[in-house]
Amino acid sequence: MVRSEPPALALESITCTFPAAARDDQPYTAVREASVRVGKGEFVSLIGPTGCGKSTLLNVAAGLMAPTSGSVLVEGAPLRGLNRDAGYLFQADALIPWRSALDNIAAGLQFHGVDRAERTERAQHWLERVGLAGFGNRYPHQLSGGMRKRVALAQTLILDPKIILMDEPFSALDAQTRELMENELLELWSSDRKSVLFITHDLEEAISLSDRVVVLSAGPAAGPIGEFAIDLARPRDVSEVRMTKRFLELHRKIWELLKAEVLKSHVRQKHA
Repeated sequence: MVRSEPPALALESITCTFPAAARDDQPYTAVREASVRVGKGEFVSLIGPTGCGKSTLLNVAAGLMAPTSGSVLVEGAPLRGLNRDAGYLFQADALIPWRSALDNIAAGLQFHGVDRAERTERAQHWLERVGLAGFGNRYPHQLSGGMRKRVALAQTLILDPKIILMDEPFSALDAQTRELMENELLELWSSDRKSVLFITHDLEEAISLSDRVVVLSAGPAAGPIGEFAIDLARPRDVSEVRMTKRFLELHRKIWELLKAEVLKSHVRQKHA
């Protein structure tokens, strides 16, 4: 009998309940019995309305938060503490303002004890891979939003993580820069097929990038309510693929499920 290999990342029956903020409040359950799996080399997006626990699940996957119940498995092994196999790309820039772009990219290697010559060489390589070969001496405040995201992406990938966790990394960018960064991400991802768990509010982005899209219900006590395989050919150009008939079919199908949850979330927030 051939044993199937375990997924790169498995969130199994995750529940996260937070204590009451005030004496008269009730504990808040962000997610309840939520299970999400990411296969090796698979790009999976989580999408759902505001407050549905997407970032909570990502923090659990990173080991930044322990779930109230449930378990996290990395290649079949229970996660204890921080997920050392994962790189985390945050929504907000996490660059060190007093370091140049090159030194920001090399920061993780420095913290891992890599000597200066090697980390500089490797950082220069990644600076070139993200299209910033001539900007290594620039500081974060001297870079555009898209450039800073490229530096952050290189900063994550230089450590060669098996899993990449991404929390709406392109949401603050203008539409044109966002498309450029999405294509940049796909090009980098396709070269070595890391396992990706990607958080977004943007359904078009989720479909354009992913192998599979998981829809979460409105919070509180959110959880997956649907999974959709994205059978669009790779390699992809995100602007071109959005014009195809199959993309529109997938968008319509997923939105039918997602729309009801967005409306629920809107009503709950309006009456909160």
